[in-house]
Amino acid sequence: MIDTSELPAAIPSLKLKCVAIDTYKENVAYLHRSCALYRSEGFQALSKIEIHTADNEQAVIAVLNVVDDTSITDVDELGLSEQVYEQLGIPEGSEVFINHASPPDSLKSVHKKIAGEKLNYEQYLHIIQDIVNNRYSKIETAAFIVGCAETGMERDEILHLTHAMVDTGERIDWGESLVCDKHCIGGIPGNRTTMLLVPLIAAHGMLMPKTSSRAITSPAGTADTMEVLANVDLSLRRLHEIVSEQRAFLAWGGTAKLAPADDVLISVERPLSMDSTGQMIASILSKKMAAGATHLIIDIPIGPSAKVHTHMEALKLRKLFEYVGDNMGLHLEVVITDGSQPIGRGIGPVLETQDVMKILTNEPDAPIDLKEKALQLAGRIIEFDPDVRGGQGYTIARDILESGRALTKMNAIIDAQGRNNTPMRVGKLHYDICAQTTGSISAIDNLKIASIARLAGAPMDKGAGVYLHKKVGDKVEQGEPLFTIYAEFNADFTFAKNAAMNDNSYQIEHL
Repeated sequence: MIDTSELPAAIPSLKLKCVAIDTYKENVAYLHRSCALYRSEGFQALSKIEIHTADNEQAVIAVLNVVDDTSITDVDELGLSEQVYEQLGIPEGSEVFINHASPPDSLKSVHKKIAGEKLNYEQYLHIIQDIVNNRYSKIETAAFIVGCAETGMERDEILHLTHAMVDTGERIDWGESLVCDKHCIGGIPGNRTTMLLVPLIAAHGMLMPKTSSRAITSPAGTADTMEVLANVDLSLRRLHEIVSEQRAFLAWGGTAKLAPADDVLISVERPLSMDSTGQMIASILSKKMAAGATHLIIDIPIGPSAKVHTHMEALKLRKLFEYVGDNMGLHLEVVITDGSQPIGRGIGPVLETQDVMKILTNEPDAPIDLKEKALQLAGRIIEFDPDVRGGQGYTIARDILESGRALTKMNAIIDAQGRNNTPMRVGKLHYDICAQTTGSISAIDNLKIASIARLAGAPMDKGAGVYLHKKVGDKVEQGEPLFTIYAEFNADFTFAKNAAMNDNSYQIEHL
């Protein structure tokens, strides 16, 4: 416990105030420019401070912002963003003290990495511990990310980082020796195979508790799409109950503290547009290990506008995944798939959900590419079952789907999680992007299509997004719709239309 009497007498206390600002994964404190501490103690903007209370044994670290508006923070107050306020866990008006924060010792290891040195497990663990404990500012975290990306990580370093990320968070134990999971490295719009895999695998009797993410830069994450059908924000206790009943769930993973450093690292990587190989592998496998998976399928799509462009790149990535997975005790298989165009027809939560339900209900107009990819992946997972002969997985998965058992299981999972009875509706505003010439579709740009869907409002607006009328290989007449934009609000609608008309997301070859 901190004895405030030991603090320098020159440093007065401040009254705590919660400032209603969401700073996401960064601790931010606010000090008024006219505060005596700012003038006399040199607490400059963007410096790191330690926040002490008489009741807390450990200081909370935050980055300081200086304000001039007393309505935000008065001269005798210390404002805290919502994230820091929750960590401190004391009421507004409480007495707090601040000190200058010393740089974390692990920054020495970051400097070594930037210089091109190889780091060991202890060094990575120290860095990740400091990141989890909010001792790193966004700038310091960015330095670590850039150091790893620019100087590269050897395969042992990727393994060390993965271990460190698992060891600094919670781990779920489902009490079984075979727990299935699947992950796609991303970059392909509409690739909603997980929502089909979970009921298929659970209907076979295998355990597949699926914690999924919300979208960060894509038009929809699995959690965003499942939320159209059911509640995805569930406690760990409730998830255990659902698993015991249904053998599976599809929930948001944010409630569990699984590899918590990953969320912090991602929050910095995305604005930097950096997704280095080592960080990506550590991010994926640490989350899967923490979530209790024992058997994992990794989907690596390849294509001109996918994350991985060539088959050779995919093979190199596969070897790294296999090396880390083997050394983590994870049974891992990598599947290299076609990422040359979006999967399915719908892009955006409601539109993707409609694709999924069409497949589960065996409707004739269900998207064939999404259906076949899901069956292929499900077949590989089913073959993890020791009672299933090699090569039989696909047939079993297809029978489960066509018999309606997958739909029955999906409805049971939805009801267990809490069914969303709001009707699935696409955005009320819509606009067709039509072909400027007659020919055959030769290419579709994944990145541009995803960007248009996000500009339309996805995933925040569940009904927003893009519906594809034409795929690669289809013939098209001049004036025929290529895709339709859906939006809820005029501003988003305009942004998406302008982007679609200015970006040549479809390539058409003359016949």
